[in-house]
Formats: sequence, C-alpha cells, structure tokens
Amino acid sequence: MRKIIATSLVLAVALAAGTGMAAEFPAAPQSKIDAKAPKQQQYPKIVLYSVAWCPHCKEAKEYFTSRDIPFINKDVELDDKAMEELTKKYKSQGVPVIVIGDKKVLKGFNPDMFEKAVKDFQKK
Repeated sequence: MRKIIATSLVLAVALAAGTGMAAEFPAAPQSKIDAKAPKQQQYPKIVLYSVAWCPHCKEAKEYFTSRDIPFINKDVELDDKAMEELTKKYKSQGVPVIVIGDKKVLKGFNPDMFEKAVKDFQKK
C-alpha cells in the first residue's frame, strides 16, 4: 500500500513540475510563427450594452467572440452606470445596443448591419 501511495505522490509531483518534457522540443522561432499568422482586421472600440437573458445580446456576443472581435460587454442589469449611459446618453430602453468607436450607435444586432457600420466607421 505504501508503495502505491509513494508512486502516486511521485507521479503527482512530476506532473505538477512539468517533468521537463518541453525542453526536448525547441520552440519555433517567433518570426516563423508570426509569418504564418493571418492578419487580423483592426476594429474600433466596440461596446455592447446587454443583459444575460437576451437572445439577441447572446447572438452578438457569440458573433464577436467567434470572429475574435474585441468588445466591452456592459450588462445593464448588473452595472448601474451602464444602465444610466444606455438610457440617458444613448436614449434606449432596450438591448442590445452596440457603440462603435464612441460615434456609431446600433440598436439591435444584425451581423450585416454591424459589419457595414464598422466599414463605414473605418472609412471616416
């Protein structure tokens, strides 16, 4: 029994320490990794005003996440300041509201409308 416990402890410590296996496989030079990486589209600052239970908010979050579009999510049920911004600054009682670059405001979510708004914003 002691032998099993001792063996288990040795294995656990070895796994926790990483066992040095990575040292046997040198990492690829950084320039080769960067050369193969696809160029990412530059997006302006995107803020999403949402609530957790809203299906359209969920669709927007999933769209942004699946396409690696950086965004700031402000849940208006959890954040009083976000609710105040939504109602006073953006004159909206509904969600989702998407603010692109502090200038373009979309009420509701539609992928085509979002992409068009981003392109229009980038042209300016």
